[in-house]
Amino acid sequence: MAIISSKKLDSARSIIKKEKIFTINKLVSILECSSRTAQAKLKLWKTYTSYNQNGKYYALPEIAHFNDYGLWRFKKAAFSKHGNLRKTIVYLVSSSSNGLTGKQIGEIIGLSPQSFLHHFRKCPGIYREKHDGVYVYFSEDTSVYEIQVQKRKSLIYRSTAITLSDSKAVKILVAIIQQHNISAENILCQPEIKKSKLKLTHIQAFMEYHGLLKKIPDFRP
Repeated sequence: MAIISSKKLDSARSIIKKEKIFTINKLVSILECSSRTAQAKLKLWKTYTSYNQNGKYYALPEIAHFNDYGLWRFKKAAFSKHGNLRKTIVYLVSSSSNGLTGKQIGEIIGLSPQSFLHHFRKCPGIYREKHDGVYVYFSEDTSVYEIQVQKRKSLIYRSTAITLSDSKAVKILVAIIQQHNISAENILCQPEIKKSKLKLTHIQAFMEYHGLLKKIPDFRP
């Protein structure tokens, strides 16, 4: 491996700092060295590699200014202090309070979900399942998963309960008062409830929101 003078290395770092981001070819050109030597310098400098643009761009640690998600973008290149795209998504999903949908992930990392989500249907570290008709990504860690799922269900229940009409809410409440400890499934079978075209999710949301739904631990199959 060719030996490069400290003066040339300092000059190279000065140039790429001004440009913010750079490619391996740019570094090879500045240092007048082989790709192998340039790669060794990237490792030595602990540079960040872009998680988009096919990992084409690099940035020095002192240049990247990460946001609260640990992400930084400059022009068309996006970087993560968590590593590549897979590691970044696993981190974001695992550290989220109630899991993330594909749309939410895309908005955070600045990429179209269609461009990457097909690679994450079965990805170590995260788990995907449908909630309210939408695929949601959760941590594969069982203890984290259970908390995330419960919080997401609470959000869905709260949203559904708030938008439920007063007349339908009264029908559910009457059924609960008339038959103490009645389940959501049995309420759904009541004639008045059937006429109102209420769904099981509506009833569960109402009962959960008002603390009337029996808490049952939710575990993955």
